[in-house]
Amino acid sequence: MQPIQEILNRIRWDESWGGDEFKIGYYDRVEKHLIVVAFKEIIFPKGDHFAFEVLDREGGVHSVPYHRVKSIYRNDRLIWHREH
Repeated sequence: MQPIQEILNRIRWDESWGGDEFKIGYYDRVEKHLIVVAFKEIIFPKGDHFAFEVLDREGGVHSVPYHRVKSIYRNDRLIWHREH
């Protein structure tokens, strides 16, 4: 299985994937279920190699560790998955 950081970097920087739509599914410990967000809504803080940030519906920022990412979708097709 490809490491999560490697595939996220490819989505961010590989121009051949530039026109595709990506979604990330991560496990939310508070809500206790998988949350799927559009990749374009994810913030990658400079220098943080362990987590990214997402905005919730109320506008709050949440840090999501990479180990909680469970699925990645490319054009609504599952391309990467790890068990919960």
